Amino acid sequence: MEISAFLLFWAAIFTSNILLTNFLGMCSYLSVSKEVESSMGLGIAVSFVLVFTTALNWLAYHYLLVPFHIEYLQYIVFIIVIAAFVQLLELLIERFAPALYYSLGIFLPLITVNCAIFGVSLFMVIRNYNFLQSIAYGFGSGLGWLLAILMLAGLRGKLREKMVPAGLRGTGISLIITGIMALAFVGFSGIAPIQ
Repeated sequence: MEISAFLLFWAAIFTSNILLTNFLGMCSYLSVSKEVESSMGLGIAVSFVLVFTTALNWLAYHYLLVPFHIEYLQYIVFIIVIAAFVQLLELLIERFAPALYYSLGIFLPLITVNCAIFGVSLFMVIRNYNFLQSIAYGFGSGLGWLLAILMLAGLRGKLREKMVPAGLRGTGISLIITGIMALAFVGFSGIAPIQ
């Protein structure tokens, strides 16, 4: 049975959230989620990169690697596509949104090595998604990642006023919150699983 692109999109946001289900992309998620504004900027950038690199990697895989029987080069090709696209995005953000560029700092070029982006490209191949399914999955995964980082940033902003034990401040409480959010998202798992 083939999953519709519409269902795949919603499942990628909620039931199979790339960050809260597979825990991919945790480095930038934990580091940038201190402020809602920078979290929103990085989340939008990750979503944008996910949509376009998933589409480009699907095309490269099906029209370059498979016809020439060089599928074993998929890791290298996928990373090159992701790196080139992130470099282009970085130049555009620096040119048109310098405040966002400086608030994201080192984490903008590090989108290249964000394992969530690479993971989505690999999942699309492993699960044998067609082009429309791949785009839906990439867009849904990006929005799911954006939703998770915004939720954590909002909660971390509220926790500043509360008493958090010294040993749990910073990353400790962030990981606990992430675990609780992941448990909450598991509640959606009976709705639309991705296989």
